[in-house]
Amino acid sequence: MDGLRYRCTACGNLTRFDVTTSRRSRAFHHYTLGGDLTVEDEEVLSEAVEEVSCRWCGTSKNVEQA
Repeated sequence: MDGLRYRCTACGNLTRFDVTTSRRSRAFHHYTLGGDLTVEDEEVLSEAVEEVSCRWCGTSKNVEQA
């Protein structure tokens, strides 16, 4: 998803969007003896963008990839 940009054709926004994604990943969970968790070696197995909405005008219908 690096380099992917969005543009809102309703208001012209190019910088602020709320992006909802679903992600499936595998990670190594390392717990200390005190119970603190550190997540290491996370691998994203799949990721899908469900919705992108403009933070300025709130629409998702007019957001397109730029």
